[in-house]
Amino acid sequence: MKLRMLAGVSALVIAGGLSACSGGSGSSGDSADGTTTIDVWLMRDSISAQFQKEFVKGFEAAHPHIKVKVQIQEWDGIGNKVTAALASNDAPDVIETGNTQVAQFAQSGGLLDLSDKVDELGGSNWLKGLAEPGAYDGKQYGIPYYAANRVVIYRTDLFKKAGVDPAAIKTRDQWIAATEKLNSSGSQGIYLPGQMWYALAGFIWDEGGDLATRTGGTWKGTLDTPQALRGMDFYKKLQALGKGPKDSDEAEPPQAEVMAKGQVAQIISTPGGANVVTQNNPDLKGKLGFFPIPGKTAARPGSVFIGGSDLVIPAASGKQDAAFTFVKDLTGDAWQRKLAAAMSYVPNKTTLADAVASDPGASAMAVGAAVGRATPNTPGWAAVEAKNPIKDYMTAVLTGGNAKAEAAKSSDAITAAMKGGS
Repeated sequence: MKLRMLAGVSALVIAGGLSACSGGSGSSGDSADGTTTIDVWLMRDSISAQFQKEFVKGFEAAHPHIKVKVQIQEWDGIGNKVTAALASNDAPDVIETGNTQVAQFAQSGGLLDLSDKVDELGGSNWLKGLAEPGAYDGKQYGIPYYAANRVVIYRTDLFKKAGVDPAAIKTRDQWIAATEKLNSSGSQGIYLPGQMWYALAGFIWDEGGDLATRTGGTWKGTLDTPQALRGMDFYKKLQALGKGPKDSDEAEPPQAEVMAKGQVAQIISTPGGANVVTQNNPDLKGKLGFFPIPGKTAARPGSVFIGGSDLVIPAASGKQDAAFTFVKDLTGDAWQRKLAAAMSYVPNKTTLADAVASDPGASAMAVGAAVGRATPNTPGWAAVEAKNPIKDYMTAVLTGGNAKAEAAKSSDAITAAMKGGS
């Protein structure tokens, strides 16, 4: 799933020759000299043109018998386009897909089962938030590509004025105390809109709950469990320490723009949000910092939703060996380190976290990513997000509704949506 404002993403301008598949999506045939050409779909703004060019050049040099043609796809409408491609005889050979989209594509039977390649690809060290949604019915279809997740972006000057040391904020209780202190110093302790449901999910996971669970093959919404209710209670407490609207999410109004305009001490965002803040208010350049979302105890950072991408190979590809070679190289340690440095992404393995050690935003992300998770791994979850009863639930509770009753209502809506969307 694509997160808003992935860290450090630059606009993608396709270099000449790398977007040769501007027409149909099908794989090109083998040439007379034995060269295999694979067609690859990558998503808009996932990587820079420079990194794409560098990788393709390096890959083709390392594998002279394989040529690569990259076609850039738009996020809007990509689900239907991939579904159609997988059902055709003209599918590309490699597709980048949002990590939480893999289940719906795998359900159709259109993806190649890569379970026997997991060990070869270093799967024991993959980020769970990418690996788990890349699996369906016990088989691995999606190979983790890159990750991004939310952190706390804070104003260093406001923290200093309030006498708050960000390095000392390791637990939720410490976070609340620091935010209360920031409020008392004349700033808005935190800008947290009422419907940031991905942040709520992390608090629920920290309590041992979930948005939905599967029992006996049936998925059911679980916002009304004691654990999930404790997560909502913490969200309500934190949200009350700022002036965020109770009936909208982080996009309306754009929270980075709100931070740029006033004395907002903190927001929860991907690190790329800091770039938007300084673009809107250059005076804040050099005055923004990052720390991981705190957990219940200092021993474990807060759980976060991991957005990012997996790579899949269509079952209809006639170039599966070459396609796998491409996937193996792009998700291998050497290129993952280069990708992390170029794009400020979290690499796909926990063992590569040191690759972003010198990047404050990305290193804060990597801490949370190690314990990150994804939304419930069912094809029906897309229908939940389309209707999003979680947002309505949050607003209802924040405006005085009974949490247990509203959670039960939302859980029923989640169950119905998953049943209709699976």
